[in-house]
Amino acid sequence: MSLNLYLLRHGQTECSRNNAFCGSIDSELTPEGLEMAKAFASIYSSLPWTAIFSSPMQRTIDTAEPLSQAIGMKPELRDGLKEINYGKWEGKTPKQINLEYHDDYIRWSADPAWYAPTDGEMAITIASRAMKVIEEIKHLYTSGNVLVVSHKATIRIILCSLLGIDVGRFRYRLGCPVASVSVVEFTSHGPILQALADRTHLDEHLRNLAGS
Repeated sequence: MSLNLYLLRHGQTECSRNNAFCGSIDSELTPEGLEMAKAFASIYSSLPWTAIFSSPMQRTIDTAEPLSQAIGMKPELRDGLKEINYGKWEGKTPKQINLEYHDDYIRWSADPAWYAPTDGEMAITIASRAMKVIEEIKHLYTSGNVLVVSHKATIRIILCSLLGIDVGRFRYRLGCPVASVSVVEFTSHGPILQALADRTHLDEHLRNLAGS
């Protein structure tokens, strides 16, 4: 049996609903976000899980909680799975940022791998810390199903790193809406993407929420 990595983005928050940047802000899930977490657990609790890893932010812990409770497995918290720190852009929408930090925003939009949000983190920094967690998982488990609960940018950066996609393109090559799950299987030929941003565990109402 191969190792299967399930990368789950947290459920909806006020920031995601308003399309605002939220990295270091420790926002909670909305009621709909909690429903998303429960929906994931109701479908995926039947899988034989080997381990759960999570970002230590409240929104990811709360997203992991329903599955954790259902299968009796406590998540391992790792700082490397945190979202990008957006610095002075935290809590602001792209429109606001473009007005207030126009030059920085243009540079970051062109290549977020090597340009950071104002006083924030570059994507290559996130790739370095997040991939240390992935390597830890691969070292600990050679087979089974491992869940990683993380954030929009971080998950896309992990996927780029695993699949040989330029990390600077993470915002423009891969989707990752709230409560979506992507699956990577580690085979003798390397990592294979088996699912990207799947949300079939959500009902139509939750899938169609604005700003998710």
